[in-house]
Amino acid sequence: MTDRTDRTDRTDRTNRADGTDRADRSDPAGRELPPPPDVVRSGYAQLVVTDLARSRWFWADVLGLHVQYEDDDCLCLRGTDELTHHSLVLRAGEAAALDHLAYRVRTEADVDRAQAFFTALGRPVRRVPKGEGTRGVGDAVRVLDPLGFPVEFFHGIEPAERLIQRYDLRRGAEIARLDHFNICTPDVPAAYAHYTSLGFGCSETIEGDAHELYAAWMFRKQTVHDVAFTGGAGPRLHHLGVATHESHQVLRTADLLGALREEHHIERGPGRHGVSNAFYLYLRDPDGHRVEIYTSDYYTGDPDHETYRWSVHDDRRRDFWGNAVIESWYKEASPVLDLDGHVQPVGETLLDESAVRVVGADGLG
Repeated sequence: MTDRTDRTDRTDRTNRADGTDRADRSDPAGRELPPPPDVVRSGYAQLVVTDLARSRWFWADVLGLHVQYEDDDCLCLRGTDELTHHSLVLRAGEAAALDHLAYRVRTEADVDRAQAFFTALGRPVRRVPKGEGTRGVGDAVRVLDPLGFPVEFFHGIEPAERLIQRYDLRRGAEIARLDHFNICTPDVPAAYAHYTSLGFGCSETIEGDAHELYAAWMFRKQTVHDVAFTGGAGPRLHHLGVATHESHQVLRTADLLGALREEHHIERGPGRHGVSNAFYLYLRDPDGHRVEIYTSDYYTGDPDHETYRWSVHDDRRRDFWGNAVIESWYKEASPVLDLDGHVQPVGETLLDESAVRVVGADGLG
């Protein structure tokens, strides 16, 4: 890894955790931007999968997501606590990829604000009328954001039956809801600045000695995050985070896969994160898309909530028990599509967290 003192001079403005000069509401030319949409929360993700039947087994039978709609080309799924048509859409295709991420906004007017905001940024913008986009979703706007990710902003979505107390329908991991997106981006401070301009707060970071920003967790709903940034080659989707109510459901997921002789789907964990404090298990679906089974984070809604900053040298940041993170978790991720369905080119990262030496109890890296 390049010596940090050399790298700081070259990338100080784009690699500092405070987001200096990057978080104001202006474009790179200094022109004032229109107000951003009022984002409520992470809404849903749409993935391209190559075998819809096999994906149904993984996401519905093993993880326990409820099938809201299905046909030969599409599967709409949701958790037991969710009152909307879906939080995950699986679309059949020739190659696995992220089709788009979606955020729910507070009003229909915020859909218009999203269109104006990203148009002013000079980003590709598509209006998606109700009935022409994802099943169940109303009028929406899709953009290719400054980080290279296809992102939809929507307000209207079909309601769904309340399943919170339908214990008779629960199975598998008993997934309650979508919690967050985690994305790989070469420039984490640029991601931080962009989401700050959208009104997101920051719960936790991983930083270097000179406050270089290696990772950040940002939120609109009042939990640890709706989106997180992992420094790495990108744009790529690192994982989707789905929440259970209790840690024993995370353990049950691992036991189920072991009992079915499908333990190869387990990539990392179970464990306890330092960042977020959540109990976790990382799985890979039949196409290699990564999903985190996640529970026990904390409330971030108080106005005096301060960002908690982890040192990149603290080996508890990614696992509170100090377990090593395997190489695939840092290096592998899903490709993402542009608005025309083409795979986005990938840029290399500015800072590589996985290459940072950790100082152990004996003082040796």
